[in-house]
Amino acid sequence: MDILTIISILISLSAVFSFINYRYFRLPRTIGLMLFALVLSVILIVAGRTGWDVRDQATVLIQRIDFNRLLLQGMLGFLLFAGALHVEANELLQHKWIIFTLASAGTILSTCMVGVLAWQVLRIMGPAIPLIYCLLFGALISPTDPVAVLGILKELKVPKSIETQMAGEALFNDGVGVVLFIVLERIAAGTPGTSLGQSALLFAKEAFGGILIGLAIGWMAYQMLKRVDNYQVEVLITLGLVMGGYDLAHTLNTSGPLAIVAAGLLIGNHGRAFAMSETTRKNLDMFWELTDEILNALLFILIGIEVLVLEISVHHFLAGLIIIPLVLLVRLVSVGIPFGLLRQQMPFRKNTVKALTWGGLRGGIAVALALSIPQGPQRGLIVFITYMVVVFSIVVQGLTIKPMLKRWKIQDSLNRQ
Repeated sequence: MDILTIISILISLSAVFSFINYRYFRLPRTIGLMLFALVLSVILIVAGRTGWDVRDQATVLIQRIDFNRLLLQGMLGFLLFAGALHVEANELLQHKWIIFTLASAGTILSTCMVGVLAWQVLRIMGPAIPLIYCLLFGALISPTDPVAVLGILKELKVPKSIETQMAGEALFNDGVGVVLFIVLERIAAGTPGTSLGQSALLFAKEAFGGILIGLAIGWMAYQMLKRVDNYQVEVLITLGLVMGGYDLAHTLNTSGPLAIVAAGLLIGNHGRAFAMSETTRKNLDMFWELTDEILNALLFILIGIEVLVLEISVHHFLAGLIIIPLVLLVRLVSVGIPFGLLRQQMPFRKNTVKALTWGGLRGGIAVALALSIPQGPQRGLIVFITYMVVVFSIVVQGLTIKPMLKRWKIQDSLNRQ
């Protein structure tokens, strides 16, 4: 089976699922695709037990895909740029300290807490896996997903301050989480030069270097956009910015995700205001929204197929059920501590911590990182538990966030301050 056939299968399944959801169920697109991918997995597992050798066919398909290259070095940049394009930089600056604290200290704290708790749960429930791999799981599951969060925010009327904090944190903690993930993955693989001090330097170089490169390439793209008035050319410039910029940052050993977030913010704000016509803005938004939808659809179909080839036991499932509320509890702590520390310096709306905790959805980027883990005895368990957490996050939290905001009396269609 060649790569073109694999892509054809994945896109065809995504198209069918999207049609069924739109025509008959009308669920939010992200939630609908996740549910249909889950149903597909169950149907194929049952079919396999009735004699249809679907497992071997799924294994062949999965083995043909280089997840690390496809997801970490390919799709991730597109997903992050699509999210960054619609976030207002002025609003981010007004809430810069809480966003910075949540995205940096909050993500690191969450990674450590989730990692240690998951390690203890798996020691009790089995099978136990090394602490470093549990920390790797903490790094991929701690960041909230900007695509999922922004998708939900579009449908809710929340105060502007909370909307900005949720979107800004989701955007930047993804970049921080990916850098943490890469550092921990190198430690897990035994890569030379990964002592604690060297890891801290690597983290700083990846993070700050990525942001600087992103601003530089974003400014270059902005200068190009100012000099043309043709939306086809301008869309192509942003496409080249994402693909070339991500590879450039990766080649220079800096963070590709943070580079793309920085470039996306610059283009989405300065570029949109001073370098684009209304026609270009409209077509650029349509292009990146469609790209985002397609890639998220492919991600959820991929993990649905991946589940078919995993060796899943009752212990795996029970461990996942225990880890889901633990991830939520850690989210509450990692959000609550920064807000507690900054409460004296700046006022916050009541129940903001609850809103950020329940609205901190995990989505396609956590899935992408889990699938990019190299083959090994720990990979299947991490992928399966990630899948369980993401399903719960998108389906349960995503479907209940609106009534929960009403219950906490922070959904406000009039006061957007």
